[in-house]
Amino acid sequence: MSKRRIKKVAIIGSGIMGSGIACHFANIGVEVLLLDIVPRELNDAEKAKGLTLEDKVVRNRIVNNALAASLKSKPSPIYHKDFANRITTGNLEDDIAKVADVDWIMEVVVERLDIKKQVFEKLEQHRTPGTLITSNTSGIPIKFMSEGRSEDFQKHFCGTHFFNPARYLKLFEVIPGPKTSQDVLDFLNGYGEQFLGKTSVIAKDTPAFIGNRIGIFGIQSLFHQVKELGLTIEEVDKLTGPVIGRPKSATFRTVDVVGLDTLVHVANGIYDNCPDDEAHELFKLPDFINTMMENKWLGSKTGQGFYKKVKGDNGKSEILSLDLETLDYRSKKRASFPTLELTKTVDKVIERFPILVKGKDKAGEFYRKNFAAMFAYVSHRIPEISDELYKIDDAMKAGFGWEHGPFQIWDAIGVEKGLEIMKAEGKTPAAWVNDMVASGNTSFYTVKDGATYYYDIDKKAQEKVPGQDSFIILDNIRKSNEVFKNSGVVVEDLGDGILNVEFQSKMNTIGGDVLAGLNKAIDIAEKDFAGLVVGNQGANFSVGANIGMIFMMAAEQEYDELNMAIKYFQDTMMRMRYSSIPTISAPHGMTLGGGCELSLHADKVVAAAETYMGLVEFGVGVIPGGGGSKEMALRAQDTFKKGDVELNTLQEYFLTIGMAKVSTSAYEAFDLGVLQKGKDIVVVNKDRQIATAKAQAKLMADQGYTQPVKRKDIKVLGKQALGMFLVGTDSMEASHYISEHDQKIANKLAYVMAGGDLSEPTKVSEQYLLDLEREAFLSLCTERKTLERIQHMLKTGKPLRN
Repeated sequence: MSKRRIKKVAIIGSGIMGSGIACHFANIGVEVLLLDIVPRELNDAEKAKGLTLEDKVVRNRIVNNALAASLKSKPSPIYHKDFANRITTGNLEDDIAKVADVDWIMEVVVERLDIKKQVFEKLEQHRTPGTLITSNTSGIPIKFMSEGRSEDFQKHFCGTHFFNPARYLKLFEVIPGPKTSQDVLDFLNGYGEQFLGKTSVIAKDTPAFIGNRIGIFGIQSLFHQVKELGLTIEEVDKLTGPVIGRPKSATFRTVDVVGLDTLVHVANGIYDNCPDDEAHELFKLPDFINTMMENKWLGSKTGQGFYKKVKGDNGKSEILSLDLETLDYRSKKRASFPTLELTKTVDKVIERFPILVKGKDKAGEFYRKNFAAMFAYVSHRIPEISDELYKIDDAMKAGFGWEHGPFQIWDAIGVEKGLEIMKAEGKTPAAWVNDMVASGNTSFYTVKDGATYYYDIDKKAQEKVPGQDSFIILDNIRKSNEVFKNSGVVVEDLGDGILNVEFQSKMNTIGGDVLAGLNKAIDIAEKDFAGLVVGNQGANFSVGANIGMIFMMAAEQEYDELNMAIKYFQDTMMRMRYSSIPTISAPHGMTLGGGCELSLHADKVVAAAETYMGLVEFGVGVIPGGGGSKEMALRAQDTFKKGDVELNTLQEYFLTIGMAKVSTSAYEAFDLGVLQKGKDIVVVNKDRQIATAKAQAKLMADQGYTQPVKRKDIKVLGKQALGMFLVGTDSMEASHYISEHDQKIANKLAYVMAGGDLSEPTKVSEQYLLDLEREAFLSLCTERKTLERIQHMLKTGKPLRN
């Protein structure tokens, strides 16, 4: 089989989805040709300029405006603003011939079969035989789209369905047409996972494929339950959000973001095209949805949906909720349930499900009804939409942001217990589930030798989930490969002489037990192993140091102990850098404060593309105290060039900390200086991150890693820099850009990064800077306003400006 390379793609259609997909291809370094239709008439601005319909700027107006709007949207579809240069725009009349020299053409036009067929007719006249051609449809059967096309077209044609937003949602459904070649399917499945960083799932050509079929069922099922149980929309969003491992936007807020019309379109499609579905009637829209559609209450895009943002008389914004009985908007009501209180101390979401279904209140009843309906529904979708149950779980996790798929949740509750709940709710599972239990299989999944196995219905046995060989799944090896454990970390043997230290604290904060675990891991690695990775597969790498502990010590004025605690943090970071084995940090998600400092001190960083990294200590009234302030001064010095205005370079690093800048992707972290070009690397698929970090550690060890020598050659600028910083903070405070306390923190940071008030530029050691940093950190912990900031952050999770 010839090796296919994707160097250039053409995306046809520049709407929200088309532009988003174009940006994601640009994210991974692929050249993109983005095409859309030519406008039929001039707009007012064009008329005023005296332009005609023949002018290029008019002909490309639709595509250029769509791409510009996409690049401005939040969250951004692109990893780095410079990556947008990889996208060329054009229109379907002047530029369609250019599709002859691309490797993959993807159609993302309006969801109408007649229009799609016209587009394919046109594309086939210019497409080079052998080129991949796919449709991002979310529901039109693939078999109808390729009718009447040539043999070569049909062989290379299938559905490739991204979920919106294309950068952030991981599901990539590949849907074969009647004649799609196996080579094409295998290629796209692998490409989606390895290059696009997605969870690729090969689906069947059934209405709404896998993700939307199950996801829309879940939402429709809730729409009907809301009325039945008399729940408010706030209550449903409370019950279906983070408590069960779903996104914060839960159910109704998600529908507002996606758009009610989108959801209705898919639900109607399923209702019309799946007459034999046992839950057919559930896809009928309840009255309140029809009324909302008539009123154009579609969500964020029309300014109101289930929620509506209004400005009060006092000028403050308030979010109102829709009362589903009266269909009037009212102030939001707080939702609380005794059952949810019982799960507050249970950190792992998967361990909450058995507690939730036992609830004696309305929440317990809701979960029993909800899960009974979902379990029954997914069991009946095999083999209709998929032959393998793990694909359904993969699709729900990757497409809808669920932490656990339906079969995993069923396993957590217990297969027998699930059947019992279904019976009580009048739901019947598919026959294969009863067969499975009768044959002595008590769960849908098992873990053996670090790999996940699933129950294969045809073989009536546990089979290995394919495609795991390029991943290391910590959940699967934690018990069997554990080398050391305390309350803060688990240290696992990854094989090939590489250890991994995994944080286990709440939100992966770094406190005394985590630091002790890190030191122990370095001890073990130096004695018996070749390298160390610091990585985990939680929602976030680490949100920073345990500020609760700092607050307690500072409030009780235990300054000696606080000094020791900060020194312990600094010393641990220095051990990361100066150990005799290579250390690799594998950050992803939020990597803030102390989590960022740890990465700054690793020999190499293998960051997930979705890493939001920065030193944010200013928000809690202190400066980075775990080596972060020292490190930024050191990195500024390392980038001084001959004839450089050194003060300007130092100032950039100073502002990164002073403005608490956080990257919106790993690629932006290079701009902030928290990742280093030529040394640190980025991985697009987070599932491959630990395996890649392990490979990097092994490579460094195999190439003969030498313990670095402690640095004593850091050039600090002394008074010259300090003076400039103090003048700057003074004018910012005078113009009310920063508060008096902000100025105090900034001046302390300036003192550290200038290396004190030395009379001339001097070379100092890292330890000299660490001592200055610790002193500044401690002195800020004696300030009442700093304690107020820490307390506010602990209570609300938001920074206080005082």
